[in-house]
Amino acid sequence: MNWKKTISIVPLSAALVFSGTANFVGAHEGEHSEEPTVQTAAVDLRSDLGHLLSEHAYLAVETMRNGANQSEDFEASVNALSGNTEDLSNAIASVYGDEAGEAFKEMWSDHIGFFVDYVNATAENDEEAKQAALDELSQYREDFSQFLEDATGERLEADSLAEGLQMHVNQLIGAFDSYIEEDYATAYKHEREAIGHMHMVAKGLSTAISDQFPEDFDNTKAATPAGDLRADLGHLLSEHAGLAVVAMQNGSDGAPDFDAAANALTSNTEDLSKAISSVYGDEAGQAFEEMWSEHIGYFVDYVNATAEEDEAAKEEALNNLENYRDEFSGFMEEATEGNVQADGLAEGLQMHVEQLIGAFDAYVAGDYEEAYSQAREAYGHMYGAAESLSSGIVMQHPDMFAADMPSEMPNTGLGTPETQSTNALMWTMGAIILAGIVVFTIRQKYSKQ
Repeated sequence: MNWKKTISIVPLSAALVFSGTANFVGAHEGEHSEEPTVQTAAVDLRSDLGHLLSEHAYLAVETMRNGANQSEDFEASVNALSGNTEDLSNAIASVYGDEAGEAFKEMWSDHIGFFVDYVNATAENDEEAKQAALDELSQYREDFSQFLEDATGERLEADSLAEGLQMHVNQLIGAFDSYIEEDYATAYKHEREAIGHMHMVAKGLSTAISDQFPEDFDNTKAATPAGDLRADLGHLLSEHAGLAVVAMQNGSDGAPDFDAAANALTSNTEDLSKAISSVYGDEAGQAFEEMWSEHIGYFVDYVNATAEEDEAAKEEALNNLENYRDEFSGFMEEATEGNVQADGLAEGLQMHVEQLIGAFDAYVAGDYEEAYSQAREAYGHMYGAAESLSSGIVMQHPDMFAADMPSEMPNTGLGTPETQSTNALMWTMGAIILAGIVVFTIRQKYSKQ
């Protein structure tokens, strides 16, 4: 088996399978347009990898917790995590044959298995077995890093790659250990860090691969100002969906980590609001925070109504979400001067509502396979939303995203602490642009009433 070839083809195959389409915004058609665009082959690859890799981190954290709790939905979460692996493996097999697909599946599954070993050892209070699992992960880190260095023609360096992979291990283990110790705030802090870190992994890998195979990506670059905006919004919006699913499930269960999950979701909102306040002032930041929190509150209303078996209250919550959908879509169309169309955006927002409500209803009904299927769809859907929203913003303000503007590229591509802080700044700036437009439009509209 040619392991170097197997490793190098993973992202290319993932791009073929996971490339999203924008259903509700006008798009640039030409890959070589002089105008900046979020829709190029290399930026698509970056988005696809960000989706898949961050979903891996999200599902791994949730599955490890379910294993510790021996939760009824443990098998379904395992199957969802396996589905994430299958998606990659099938992509490889469809392009490079069954042997390559099976080789990757075995390697990727082994690395997940080492985390499972750690969970089992924790349950058995077996410190020796826990250390053995960590040792296996350490060896995997070294081997995988060398494979990637060779596969990318040394565009990514093994030593730095290993450092980034160790960060991934530390974040997942840290999230799990904190959860076991009932330090739920720290557990969710690590989970958010793990999700964000994988977007830096995606940036590094997509940059190296598109540089290595330029003709396969129409000689476009993964790291551009427009690509950064799309990636940053994909990160923030998918994290919102993932945390919302968890918070709603925890609310239904009366889980001890409910408050921590809700606080993590609130922090997702605060990250936007603080960014707006720093640029537009406290009043604008507060206006956005209230609007975004209201939309989350309607989902909370639905959870509470379900617990109380109050069908009228459930219907009221859904009606409030429908009204929010229509109002927000209209605001975005006006704010972006028609570059984001209200009808299409409303359709996409309705899909978001249906996915979160569907995941919750299935969970409450004990149909855990359907619950995780809906959760995965909700997570992935937000990357299409990010593509559409970022495209509208870039078309409206092309000078802000000129191709010759710098887009800082990490040396390793796997998110060392320094590059993680760079990414945090970039997605905050992306959030400022989006949220600032929305808040400005809202304030202007209501000031005239």
